[in-house]
Amino acid sequence: MNHFFKEFPKNLKEALLSVLPLTVIILILSFTPLFNLSGLEYGTFAVSSVVLILGITLFNIGAKIAMTPMGEHVGASLTRTKKVILIIIVILAMGLFITIAEPDLFVLSKKVSSDDLIKQLILIIATSVGVGLFLVIAVLRIIFKKELIPLLLYFYFFCFGLVAISYALGYGKNIALAFDSGGVTTGPITVPFIMALGVGVSSSIGGRRQKENSFGLVALCSVGPILVLLLLSIFLYKDTIHINLSALDALNIDTLWRDILHSFINKCIWVGIALALILIFFFIINFTLIKLPKRKIIAILQGALITFIGIVLFLTAAEIGYEKIGYHIGSELANNKVWVVVIGFVIGLVVVLAEPAVNLLTKQVEEITTGAITKTSLLIALSIGVGSSIALAMLRIVFDFPIIYILVPGYLLSLGLSIFVPKMYTSIAFDSGGVASGPLTSSFILPLAMGVTSVLQPDKVLEDAFGVVALVALAPLISIQVLGFKSVLQTAIARKARLKQINNVKEDDNVIIYF
Repeated sequence: MNHFFKEFPKNLKEALLSVLPLTVIILILSFTPLFNLSGLEYGTFAVSSVVLILGITLFNIGAKIAMTPMGEHVGASLTRTKKVILIIIVILAMGLFITIAEPDLFVLSKKVSSDDLIKQLILIIATSVGVGLFLVIAVLRIIFKKELIPLLLYFYFFCFGLVAISYALGYGKNIALAFDSGGVTTGPITVPFIMALGVGVSSSIGGRRQKENSFGLVALCSVGPILVLLLLSIFLYKDTIHINLSALDALNIDTLWRDILHSFINKCIWVGIALALILIFFFIINFTLIKLPKRKIIAILQGALITFIGIVLFLTAAEIGYEKIGYHIGSELANNKVWVVVIGFVIGLVVVLAEPAVNLLTKQVEEITTGAITKTSLLIALSIGVGSSIALAMLRIVFDFPIIYILVPGYLLSLGLSIFVPKMYTSIAFDSGGVASGPLTSSFILPLAMGVTSVLQPDKVLEDAFGVVALVALAPLISIQVLGFKSVLQTAIARKARLKQINNVKEDDNVIIYF
């Protein structure tokens, strides 16, 4: 626990700097004519923000103590066995069961109600199977040393083919939800473990591409749910999905404490199941393959408990203090279409900073690239990308055009950029897409979009409001690769300048050229 007290002040400061900008912007805007908050909403939002900060702090500490070591040990030990069948079975089972209990998936599924509860269950299970299968593909890619880019090209073009079939059959209204699922299934439970799993597998295999291979797992895991839900839209759901807006009703002082208790208990159950499944699989692998000393096992259990408390606090605060208020703000902003787009951009700039897994990603990137890609530059690229994507999402709601008009060109651009930028940037960019679209996007940005749509396009909430998570996930694919493209240009210009310097130097023994 000494490590906990040592890390707490630093992580608390980082969490404060992450959440404070969003909180301040919302509070400042509430004093303008754009929208108003009631006294109950002010109080709930302020208290939720404090709890959110505490939750992020505990999550970051717990993930560092427990989730990261577990993922690295599991990845390294499974790879060393060289038993492909065992690797496939274990990775598939972990991907399946962890995703079933992923809080992000729970947040999204709660907003979607079908005419059949069985279909809701099928949606959750099928989405989890998609993550499990693509996690296996991601691990096997590293083991058999296959390139990430061709796989991404193949699977995304397969998605576009399914999109074309959906439109041809008249089932295009579910496409936005399908692409949203790719972002929400890589949430705060799965991301730390999957990222660390990649580090463990790549470090065990080694080689000159070890750093590059550490990334890409989240990228592939984000594709699986999209493919599965597109297939479900064609063969099962068709036009039977309907949106449930009743959960976004205004805050009520009479039911507030009951809502808080209900949310807290639900989060304890879902997060508890998720962490329990991870721990069970880890201990089975530990007792058979890893055999860690007792003190490390105790540290991992302590870290898992801290992670549990942090995520429960974060998700409860996000649901109670951000969901309904986001919907309320959106419904009031809808009357001013220009400000909807502007505020969408401003909120997007800062909301990504408050996503709990983003901090872990930026730290890991800075460590693995040994400072070549700094945390600051990555955060700036993410902020600009996410801000632009939310502004674009609001613009889409205002003018009511299909999301595919943005997604297809966006993915084609991102896949095109992957040909020209260093592979490390592409892997990081596609991983960042899954990480950036976390629980705060589902709990605040999506309700905000639903509020705007409920006023401007009340009959098209499924088509127009949904898709904002997908656009948030798409933004880093472009912005981070642009950052990589910039580095390529700078390197090329510097090389050209050095060559010119060499060519201009006459034969003079006293001339020394510094590189």
